[in-house]
Amino acid sequence: MLESPRRKPLSGALMFGVGVGWVVVYIVCLLVVKETDVPRGVGIALAFAPILPFLAFLRILGRVSREADELHQRVQLEALAFAYPAMMVLLMTLGLLELVVPLSPDDFSLRHLWAYMPALYFAGLALAWRRYK
Repeated sequence: MLESPRRKPLSGALMFGVGVGWVVVYIVCLLVVKETDVPRGVGIALAFAPILPFLAFLRILGRVSREADELHQRVQLEALAFAYPAMMVLLMTLGLLELVVPLSPDDFSLRHLWAYMPALYFAGLALAWRRYK
């Protein structure tokens, strides 16, 4: 049986670069859709455009995570274990608050709320690394 050739380990710099590329594509699409009068079909295509760079980011992230040692994998898991429930609490609270107080869509639309997820993940990452240092 032939063995598959060993893949070269991926670097965090590649993951960071692809992540930045995804964010740039998202921001460009957001600005074009928001600031110009594009036809509906073009707007829909632009709304889906950031998906491919994000999937590339997820693929690299998954591979980097699999190649990490146990400590790094545990820290990543703890960061996610913090971020996911924290985001649920934020969404639940905003949902209930919106029934009582009108929330501005300029501040609390889905276009803005997704950005809290990476912020909460990085907060969880900082907490997890503090525990293991």
